Amino acid sequence: MKKTWWIWVLLAINLSVLIGGFLLIRGILTSTLMPISEASNRIGTQVSTILHPTPTIIPDPVTIINQIRPLARLETIQYTLEKVITAEEGQEVIAELFGDRLLLVSHGTVIAGVDLSKLSKENLEFKDGILKVEMPEAEIFSATLDNDKTYVYDRDTGLLRKSDRDLETLARQAAEAEILKAAIDDGILNQAAINAQVYMERLLNDLGYRQVIFN
Repeated sequence: MKKTWWIWVLLAINLSVLIGGFLLIRGILTSTLMPISEASNRIGTQVSTILHPTPTIIPDPVTIINQIRPLARLETIQYTLEKVITAEEGQEVIAELFGDRLLLVSHGTVIAGVDLSKLSKENLEFKDGILKVEMPEAEIFSATLDNDKTYVYDRDTGLLRKSDRDLETLARQAAEAEILKAAIDDGILNQAAINAQVYMERLLNDLGYRQVIFN
């Protein structure tokens, strides 16, 4: 019975020694490998920063004002459009080696209306309680891309070709032109003229002209 008791004591001591040794070794390894891991992470971060640097924008402190002129534009309609543009070069011969191609998803706005500075007294005729108004023609005021929403969805450059830095610029210019064309084809100028007449009629009615006719 006494021998059995001593055997259990020895087993408990050996187990304690083994557990203590394991904990000691794990502590040594952790204290040794942790700096290595941290150093590896720091190196990886530095390499990532070198390969993908954050652009720094430094505007020139000097601003040159070229022109200031008054405007009397009545904006009466705005279109918001999306257009997908494909721009490519070198697709004629082995595009996989010499081609350069990108897919641009563009978002833009087109604003139209009438320029009230072109409205003069010669364009107004009041007779028999009726005011006749010859409105200026509707025109496009702006057609611009939304840079926050416009992006390159995909780009594929051949193995033996360097990507063209101007290709995205050309694609954006084409997108702007296509967005403008789409708005015009959809009748933005006609709707701008109608909206301008509605606005002017309401304004002239408030000024006391109850009957207004637009030529």
